[in-house]
Amino acid sequence: MKVKSNDGRVNINTKNKAITKFLLILTGCLVLMLLAVGGVYAKTQWPRVVFSKDGTPVSYEVYGAGEPTLVFVHGWSCDARYWRAQVPHFAKKHRVVVLDLAGHGHSGVSRTKYTMAAFGEDVRAVTEAVGSPRVILIGHSMGGSVIAEAARLMPDRVIGLIGIDTFDNIEYPLTSEELKKMTAPLEENFQTGSRQFVGQMLLPQTDPQLREWILSDVSAAPPAVALSAMNEMMAQYITGEAAKVFEQIRIPVITVNGDLWPINYEANRRHMFSYQAIVLKKADHFLMMNRPEEFNRALEQAIKMLLKKSKK
Repeated sequence: MKVKSNDGRVNINTKNKAITKFLLILTGCLVLMLLAVGGVYAKTQWPRVVFSKDGTPVSYEVYGAGEPTLVFVHGWSCDARYWRAQVPHFAKKHRVVVLDLAGHGHSGVSRTKYTMAAFGEDVRAVTEAVGSPRVILIGHSMGGSVIAEAARLMPDRVIGLIGIDTFDNIEYPLTSEELKKMTAPLEENFQTGSRQFVGQMLLPQTDPQLREWILSDVSAAPPAVALSAMNEMMAQYITGEAAKVFEQIRIPVITVNGDLWPINYEANRRHMFSYQAIVLKKADHFLMMNRPEEFNRALEQAIKMLLKKSKK
């Protein structure tokens, strides 16, 4: 709106004051917006880094509060992202820790051999860095072997183990010849071989977009790391170490499994302090991703079962 003087001419000074006032208000609003955005970024949970026993940097993230702390360990050629449907849910009541094992995700790749024992050291380094006195270790697939090794290293911290689609049969009979046959396609062409290997662990009804994401992600893993980890994990079944490790871990074990493969309860209970399983019908190997709501309820049940046992 133009302001006129008594003689009808536009009063430029009044107009300039109005513009100046408007600009000051606009600038103030922009400053407040920038401060608010800056505050949000300042609260962002960036990954942390701790060094494992051999000096390998291990990336991890911490969310929420409340004991016992839940430490989630991913499987073969995966990383912390595979728990993205669990972190916000369980961080409401617990301190939640997710990590990338050495050779995976954002962690170091300096090892020549990726053993389950060395992965166990990764988990111990992260758990001790977080400082939780009571911990439940949760491991998917190969992560089951890893959390068993980690529990052996931290008998005073770990109150229980929860395996996710793992520990079907810790006495599984495997020969060196069978292992070579299993890994041959991975050695010949890792990208193609790993897609075929993991593809058979997914049900036909799995969401096509999720299926492709998993297969593309796993097949992009460093072949040397993946082959070493596979050989080291499966060698424990040849030597019997996969079962023997549990004879040194006197804590309860619970699994949340799909029903692709049968569970040998008797074999597991011959070595474990105690063993129970929660089985989701028509669920595949990546049940925490493609059946997240049902899986989270089952995992909540498993946690409650462990806490009840720990009070006895």
